[in-house]
Amino acid sequence: MTQSFTSFIPPTRVLMGPGPSDVYPKVLEALARPTIGHLDPKFVDLMDQVKQLLQYAFQTDNALTMPISAPGSAGMESVFVNLVEPGDKIVVCQNGVFGGRMQQNVERCGGIAIMVQDDFGKPTDLNKVREVLLANPDAKALAFVHAETSTGVLNDAKALCQIAKEFDCLSIVDAVTSLGGSELQVDKWEIDAIYSGTQKCLSCIPGLSPVSFSEKAIAVIKQRKHPVQSWFLDMDLVMGYWGQGTKRAYHHTAPVNSIYALHESLLILQEEGLQNAWQRHFKNHISLKNGLDKLGLSLLVDEKYRLPQLNMVLIPNGVDDALVRNRLLTEFNLEIGAGLGSLAGKVWRIGLMGCGSSQKNVDYCLSSLETVLN
Repeated sequence: MTQSFTSFIPPTRVLMGPGPSDVYPKVLEALARPTIGHLDPKFVDLMDQVKQLLQYAFQTDNALTMPISAPGSAGMESVFVNLVEPGDKIVVCQNGVFGGRMQQNVERCGGIAIMVQDDFGKPTDLNKVREVLLANPDAKALAFVHAETSTGVLNDAKALCQIAKEFDCLSIVDAVTSLGGSELQVDKWEIDAIYSGTQKCLSCIPGLSPVSFSEKAIAVIKQRKHPVQSWFLDMDLVMGYWGQGTKRAYHHTAPVNSIYALHESLLILQEEGLQNAWQRHFKNHISLKNGLDKLGLSLLVDEKYRLPQLNMVLIPNGVDDALVRNRLLTEFNLEIGAGLGSLAGKVWRIGLMGCGSSQKNVDYCLSSLETVLN
């Protein structure tokens, strides 16, 4: 018997977990605009604008800057499959779950991952990185997570990229949770390859992954001895579509309406101003932190390297993690995140990202938590 279905009407939630974040109303409106062809001249014009707006968000002049037509995990994979060949040594910093995903990408490409391990909740130790690079002078790249979503740590990307440069390594940076929320300077810090996601501090819908490659990284790609193992993510092929000029080679059907949405979210970021966006995320983090103090709740990560847009709240002894999160969701339509990996059951992850980073959301989260915990 065929089951009868009806249109899906989602509940209205306040998204204060690790992502996705709340989406700007203007971005949702952009999604509803008429779909046109992915090679339509008007859409090609829009692609050029999106590239320029992403260059602003990343603070780069890199020509190879574009959104991958898939989520941040595909952005990560696009960087590794293009830059890593069998036998390449890649130094990978891990102080959270997503550093571990970098390791898996390196190994699936046939590379050798040399790990720099630090405790979850602690920053990457710069001295350890130097020691590992000294011991591995043939390392091709240094890979690290700028804003570790699983632990709420903001690693020192500027210093790590400087170390990579000293040892003549490429720098590979995960900026999924930092783009638009924390200071990020691709050109000034000389980042060679970087990837992010649209569903965090850009307050866009999930499903796209902005990436950017330096000229040095492009030269490495062009000198590969082996074909890129992914046809879809081969940058030489993709740039035939996302390159400059009106003539574009068909590569794939871009998610046209999603690109409308990204364009709108980047316009909002440009209108606010990058520095203003960074300051807003920090200001609301401080407000949340002060409110948590009053509730007797503390944060896992030391103040010096806390990630403002993702707050790791230690769960008090005797408090049922899942019960609290379920009550917040069902009674207050408020989503906060659970801990990952070794932090599962020990922390809540409270996101203040994009348009969700507001004093209104801070107040609502604190009052809702207070009610449930009492």
